[in-house]
Amino acid sequence: MRKVLIVIFSVLFLDQFLKLWVKANFFLGQEIGAFGFIKLQFIENPGMAFGMEFGGVWGKIALSLFRVGAVVAIWLIIRNLLNNKAQKGLIFSVGLIFAGALGNILDSAFYGLMFNSGTSWDPELMQWVSYYDVSQLNFDSYAGFFQGCVVDMIHFEFFYPSWAPFGLAGSEIFPPVFNIADFAISVGVGIIIVFNKRFLGKGKGDFSVFRKQKIVAEGSIEPDPEK
Repeated sequence: MRKVLIVIFSVLFLDQFLKLWVKANFFLGQEIGAFGFIKLQFIENPGMAFGMEFGGVWGKIALSLFRVGAVVAIWLIIRNLLNNKAQKGLIFSVGLIFAGALGNILDSAFYGLMFNSGTSWDPELMQWVSYYDVSQLNFDSYAGFFQGCVVDMIHFEFFYPSWAPFGLAGSEIFPPVFNIADFAISVGVGIIIVFNKRFLGKGKGDFSVFRKQKIVAEGSIEPDPEK
């Protein structure tokens, strides 16, 4: 349990530290810096991971509640894996997914209450509008509980070569901007896919590791199957 908690809290700390630093010190859309093909650019995401949007404000609340349910389910899976002494790599991967999902929940739940400017839903325009002039409003938050936007800032900027077919030449290979939480979820899922047979059994889809193991009392005599 201690090791998986270290993984979870490490991801949460790095994720929230970077998000709060970006949110508090930079303007929306501002490019912060670049390290090779990795560019840091501050954007806000009102919907799903990797910059994808999902409906209006009620869609966002529904998505946030779904995330909460998913996080609870993932935590129960982690406990079950620990009780069944599952592969450490599997526990590590599920821990990454849990930490990433929880990190993005914190944004949507609290950032609208913590900051006085952000991306908000405009019921008249029926779209998300970035950074209202909140100086004329009489409150310090820009959105309610579970209505805040997720902060994204990591951009892998590299392009298709000039000889790429289908009109892809010169276009960006992976345009979405994401955060450490999204990255942790992707890495966790990727590890499970790559090491599926090692983690989950000899055959694909063998989830026997999730079943509660039978506990044989110490000193008990197992019945002879031939009798």
